[in-house]
Amino acid sequence: MKAIIIYQPGAPSVLQLKERDKPQAGPGEVLIAVHAAGINRPDVAQRKGNYAPPPGAPLDIPGLEVAGVIAEVGAGVTRWKEGDKVCALLAGGGYAEYATAPEGQCLPVPEGWDFIQACTLPETVFTVWHNVFQRGQLKAGEHMLVHGGSSGIGMTAIQLAVAFGAKAYATAGTDEKCAACVQAGATMCVNYRTAEFETVLKPEGIDVILDMVGGDYIHRNIHLLREEGRLIFINVMRGAKDTLDALAVMMKRLTITGSTLRNRDIEFKKRLAMEVEKEVWPKIAEGKFKAVIHQVFPLDQAAAAHQLMESSAHIGKIVLQVVS
Repeated sequence: MKAIIIYQPGAPSVLQLKERDKPQAGPGEVLIAVHAAGINRPDVAQRKGNYAPPPGAPLDIPGLEVAGVIAEVGAGVTRWKEGDKVCALLAGGGYAEYATAPEGQCLPVPEGWDFIQACTLPETVFTVWHNVFQRGQLKAGEHMLVHGGSSGIGMTAIQLAVAFGAKAYATAGTDEKCAACVQAGATMCVNYRTAEFETVLKPEGIDVILDMVGGDYIHRNIHLLREEGRLIFINVMRGAKDTLDALAVMMKRLTITGSTLRNRDIEFKKRLAMEVEKEVWPKIAEGKFKAVIHQVFPLDQAAAAHQLMESSAHIGKIVLQVVS
């Protein structure tokens, strides 16, 4: 099979199209003939040598989410059969013509969605559901802020918050990106290059913040949150350290949490997938959640896709098309 290989840590140019043996479905796994794969920030970190895949995942083939057709089922698989259309969360290996996934980490391609749209779902929806709704306990009527609102995660968080009855707010780095956040359902988006988000949003009142920035945003988030607020970290692009006003945390009874998804065990991801299918897939069927795709690249242009990801010029998801 053809696959994108990280031949050594480095710049996007280290991503090269090579021939590799097709994997086989082990017990409890399915083999997916990949039609499309989503690009995510952890893929960039892995390419640079900063994010090693967990045990059992391919060491040099990135890719955490795919959509395609099941080509083979392993022993003990009961839900899926050959020919089923699925999207799947992977621990790695998605930038390839074939990839394996545990049975429980696959979900049906939503009715009316194509593979390019469906491949944008697993990593972003699983991440947002676990962090915003399970850990952050966002409820209808509350206000959620997502930093990096125009990213794939950001667009997902905005749409899901609104779909479940909350108000969404966002920050982004250009007026164009802010307009896209509002179009996706945000009540307001603050251009952080021209305004102080904590000053602008303080009168709105924020209950939950999903932060992928870190750094000097940490103390600003704490001062922005209202009583009983929840601050959730999923990345620290500006750094992991900042001053912490512990008194403000105590006085406002704040909860500070966060998570990574890739290294969680199969059972956790299976339970998460079941809840996502139960809660989110009906919203997709109702038209309350849509794929926001910035650009689609052919598989052999993975390096260009990574260059775009690192430029942060995109709005929504970047996708690799494996089968045209």
